[in-house]
Amino acid sequence: MNQLHWFRRDLRFADNAGFYHALKAAKTQGGAAHGVFVFDPAILQHLPRQDRRITFIWDSLLQLDAQFKANGGALHVLHGDPLVEIPKLAQSLKVAAVHTNHDDEPQALARDANVALALDAQGVVFRSYKDHIVFERNEILTGGGTFYSVFTPYKNNWLKTLTPFYLKPYPTEKYASALAKTAASPWPSLETMGFDAAFRMATPAGEQGAAALLQDFSPRMGRYGEARDFPAKKGPSYLSTHLRFGTVSIRACARAALAAQADAKDAQGAGVWLSELIWRDFYHQIMHHRPAAMQRSFKAEYDRIEWQGGALGDERFAAWCDGRTGYPLVDAAQRQLNQTGYMHNRLRMVSACFLIKDLGIDWRRGEAYFALHLNDFDLAANNGGWQWAASSGCDAQPYFRIFNPITQSEKFDAQGQFIRRYVPEMAALSNKDIHAPWLAAPLALQAAGLALGKDYPYPVVDHAQARDATLARYGVVKK
Repeated sequence: MNQLHWFRRDLRFADNAGFYHALKAAKTQGGAAHGVFVFDPAILQHLPRQDRRITFIWDSLLQLDAQFKANGGALHVLHGDPLVEIPKLAQSLKVAAVHTNHDDEPQALARDANVALALDAQGVVFRSYKDHIVFERNEILTGGGTFYSVFTPYKNNWLKTLTPFYLKPYPTEKYASALAKTAASPWPSLETMGFDAAFRMATPAGEQGAAALLQDFSPRMGRYGEARDFPAKKGPSYLSTHLRFGTVSIRACARAALAAQADAKDAQGAGVWLSELIWRDFYHQIMHHRPAAMQRSFKAEYDRIEWQGGALGDERFAAWCDGRTGYPLVDAAQRQLNQTGYMHNRLRMVSACFLIKDLGIDWRRGEAYFALHLNDFDLAANNGGWQWAASSGCDAQPYFRIFNPITQSEKFDAQGQFIRRYVPEMAALSNKDIHAPWLAAPLALQAAGLALGKDYPYPVVDHAQARDATLARYGVVKK
């Protein structure tokens, strides 16, 4: 009665629902438990050679394998189609069941359904469990039995429903002795899969990296509410990539937030961070109930909007991608993303709103760019954030709310620290001029050694004119 756990977005040994059930089943049924991760070419083929996420996964798998080896086992790592590799491995290991954790992305659900059918043909059971979020699918519903499309009532019900049971960790260590005592088998190399092994993100990988970041964030959590909006400050938890790949348990994060809330001095900041975790659940239940919204507007009428296309649209989109729009905070945000794979949360809103409502570009183009470059890319959250900015999503900002990139810069990077880090050509400008250099006096530009149009571009659009154009563009949603 051997068991196999298929790791996907749960790259940790501790507090792992599916892995726990695999270990427990092996222990109680007199078998052995195995673990496997599959690098899927169907996913990998769309990624650049220098993709930090792949090396993050690799380094996290190395840590996971070390824990397997400490318990006398070894992690299987394969490169191939899961529809082929999982049934093949299950057959060779003579397992009674394959365990995994839910992945509610539409393509993942289709993949899992096919894998389950292939396993069933071999007489192997496929079992999947909730692990990535606290409440999923139909666990938080309105009084009428429908899903929530507005966050605040969802959050209130989420908090009302929460009990210690939902945050209880799965004691995988208790059953670790059930791991199969197997020798390590060769892994496919990063190079043979087409990736640069030297290209890594600054975020430390694996359970160890996640634990260190959570420990670092815990004493700062009480200040999160005030610090999170300022990109030059150490305000965020920096755990988003770990939450995405499951190198930290969402239950551990929620427990940490609730523990901090119990301290009066930390309650406000911890409550704000807990709300951010609840937003993850919210967007995942939207994806479950409205998977079509991952490709088109949640509010159907917003698909009537005519976006800027043609050569001008391509030119504007390229300027945004490269961080050369002429708006320093937007450009700094984009350059941070391009250089590191990370973008500060406040700047994600600023940059997305600028692309959509200043440049008139379809939000789906920006969503796809973030999907390709963000270390912490998560389909549900990325789609939710972009549709929030576009006003087309559930509980989104109203269409007439249009961020002013200059005032956002003056408010959240008043001293220009963040701008100077990523747009160094403007480092010598004053704190006043750095937010809108085209408004600076010629002598100030000369003194800073900055020639607009040469060293740094003029704005690609005038914000006031762009605002008027956006209000006209969005007029179709009122008809």
